[in-house]
Amino acid sequence: MKRRALVPTLLLALSLGAGGARAQVGEEVPFITSPDNVTLEMLRLAGVGPRDHVIDLGSGDGRIVILAARRFGATGLGVELSPQLVEVSRKSAQAAGVADRAKFAVQDLFETDLAPASVVTMYLLPEVNLQLRPALLKLRPGTRVVSHDWDMGDWKPDHTSKLDVPDKQVGLTKTSQVHLWTVPAQVEGLWCGTGPLRDFSLKLTQHHQDVEGELLRKGRSRTIAGKMEGNVLRTQSTKVGALVLEKQGEELKVTDGEGPLALARGTAFRRGEGESCTG
Repeated sequence: MKRRALVPTLLLALSLGAGGARAQVGEEVPFITSPDNVTLEMLRLAGVGPRDHVIDLGSGDGRIVILAARRFGATGLGVELSPQLVEVSRKSAQAAGVADRAKFAVQDLFETDLAPASVVTMYLLPEVNLQLRPALLKLRPGTRVVSHDWDMGDWKPDHTSKLDVPDKQVGLTKTSQVHLWTVPAQVEGLWCGTGPLRDFSLKLTQHHQDVEGELLRKGRSRTIAGKMEGNVLRTQSTKVGALVLEKQGEELKVTDGEGPLALARGTAFRRGEGESCTG
């Protein structure tokens, strides 16, 4: 039995796709398309290009996957529960000349393998977003997630665009919001310096893309904070400078820096064991 998204009864189990919104009430399935300027902004904000594979969860009439293929040269997969809408999508992809790059499947979004995606797009209710969030956070660091209107709770978006939508048919305002998240690498824990940084250590805590912790050297401690964007951690400037680090396997490699820490470029922190780097 396919798993269905659990949403408030009052909302009649609304299921909204990035290609549009639809309410499943018995056999009646009214369909509301997303405005073209919104779907274009979703792809633009995610920086979609020819190397990307877009998975659209609840793809409706297929317009976002077709646009990703036709305008941006990407490949894509749209998943949708309605066989009729999937058939419409396939015919539209054929007519647009992108049927080889824009594929569609009758499939439950909760049973979809998201691992091949570099971009995930969706227009889902907040409750459904939150059900999907654990799976999204496990995707490859750097994967971009774009949502029309609805957020991810305390996983705050990295960027938000607001657009005027004069003909919008749902909601109380004639505007739409497009939210973008970049899946962060996990860096929480102890990191021990090597090379020029061998007398430094980092103790990090992480909440989604927000990272805080201590930079320690010879018993002295300085608080640091920064943000993950995919595999890259950028720390805010302190008296000892700032670092840009990239997670490469079990290392945090220093790719850039400012102030005294600029001399650390090219060196790395490695994951430590125990409570400290000295044992």
